[in-house]
Amino acid sequence: MYSCAQCEKCFNTYRYLIEHMNVHSSKYKCTECEKCFISNRNLTVHRRSHSGEKPFECTVCSKRFTHSSNLVRHSRIHSGEKPYKCQLCEKTFSACTSLIAHTRVHTGDKPYKCSLCDKTFTTFSSLQSHKRHVHSNRRPYDCRYCGKLFKSSAELKRHVYTHTGAKPYSCRHCSECFTQYVQLKTHLLKSHNEGTWFTCHICEKKFTQNGNLKKHLRRHEY
Repeated sequence: MYSCAQCEKCFNTYRYLIEHMNVHSSKYKCTECEKCFISNRNLTVHRRSHSGEKPFECTVCSKRFTHSSNLVRHSRIHSGEKPYKCQLCEKTFSACTSLIAHTRVHTGDKPYKCSLCDKTFTTFSSLQSHKRHVHSNRRPYDCRYCGKLFKSSAELKRHVYTHTGAKPYSCRHCSECFTQYVQLKTHLLKSHNEGTWFTCHICEKKFTQNGNLKKHLRRHEY
């Protein structure tokens, strides 16, 4: 193992250690947020989060992505391929990372903690979203139609649909289309019984999202 003298991280090869040292030397540093990366390739991909550039486009629904691997995972939605299966509830997923995040629903594990408050999250993306919405007033994404500003590219994308009328999320069982993925997920569950209900153990009320169930459970506390 090769250990970094500055942060004590360990690596299997010397090459990985040398790449890691680029983070400490700030060789590949983002001028927007000052985050540092191990390579120019990683920095280039990261810059797309600021510019909104998404060079990889789905040939089926025209949805665009910042990285080719995200497009590959997305393509499984159209093919119906879900090779990753949960051993606890047998739910299947198109991406390994989705399965890992899902298992935390069963374990209750929330490994990502906000450095600005005590709130914890099941995924890193949820933590990042929390920081943008709760602890930051920065709104770098502007709508080309009306000029409204947004904190994230995802928020901007959903807003743009109100101007274009686009509904990129289509149901594979019927002709229904939706502007947001969460709307499609709710539709699949309610209309086609595809997915998982989250049930309140106190009053047995059902929810399509675990977050809504948690909000509901707080009402029983009073």
